[in-house]
Amino acid sequence: MPLVTIDVIKDVFSPQQKQELIARVTRAMLEVEGENMRSVTWVRIQEFESGDWAIGGRALAAADVRALAAGKAA
Repeated sequence: MPLVTIDVIKDVFSPQQKQELIARVTRAMLEVEGENMRSVTWVRIQEFESGDWAIGGRALAAADVRALAAGKAA
């Protein structure tokens, strides 16, 4: 049973974006493992509070991720 976990910072992705992530990752998994595995392919999104995620020793907030996505320095 494949289990894919997507870790994100809370309040970065909308509910619709999270559903799209789940759908696309599921499709990618099924392309590899085959459609018969759909019923046992799990995809989950785990959200972390702003500041509970760090890169290079620097804690990131949702606003930092949004700035990166917009092409601005965080």
